[in-house]
Amino acid sequence: MSIKAKNLIWSAGGKRILNGVSLEARPGQMLGLLGPNGSGKSSLLRLLAGLRQPAEGKVTLDGRDMRQLSRKAIARRVALVEQHAATESAVRVRDVVALGRIPHQAMLAGATHADVEAVDAALARVGMQDRDKQLWQSLSGGERQRVHIARALAQAPRELLLDEPTNHLDIQHQIELLRLVSELKLTSVVALHDLNHAAMFCDRLMVMDGGRLVAEGTPAEVLTEALLAEIFRVKARVDVSPHHGRLQIHYLI
Repeated sequence: MSIKAKNLIWSAGGKRILNGVSLEARPGQMLGLLGPNGSGKSSLLRLLAGLRQPAEGKVTLDGRDMRQLSRKAIARRVALVEQHAATESAVRVRDVVALGRIPHQAMLAGATHADVEAVDAALARVGMQDRDKQLWQSLSGGERQRVHIARALAQAPRELLLDEPTNHLDIQHQIELLRLVSELKLTSVVALHDLNHAAMFCDRLMVMDGGRLVAEGTPAEVLTEALLAEIFRVKARVDVSPHHGRLQIHYLI
């Protein structure tokens, strides 16, 4: 059943941020969250991760209300890679990834053989196994994002949530990172800005505007010229690429 949200309402500073949002992340699929800045994507991800509680509505994991679960139980199941995750501490890459094992460890217990294996596997999955002793500060932006995803994978989650994971990356690293996420055998929910990337990598899309869900479906169903004009305020031509058979958006000046 995976992760579901029903009629979520959440406010901050007296302003309604999410207004009756529902979603279902289908097992093994990549769900893209789209919408203008301030549409509520980041807030929705934090509610899905259990970091915030809705004023109304609920988030469920396999039908069980997340409010009935402990923070540790949620962290064993759901991993969140935030947009501005960073550290200024002098830590090694391996130490950052090892943070993902905390939900699986007993209090004051050291790393087990299973923890070491999980960290090794996560580093290998993102292609950073040869950098495990390198200091965090020496990494490029793309490498840091890979390490954050490795930390999330070390949690052994079934659901992976990512908030604008391609921000500040060059185009090569954007595509490499999204391809990596799309190939994971996980249910993923990813907030994105680039509409072509969403069409290329996501199985389904949700479009938000003003805290509400305004469209949901496959990329072909959602990314219409009319929606792009209404929600994103851009004129565009939408067609299917003859090279890879996926939807392609051409912005018109």
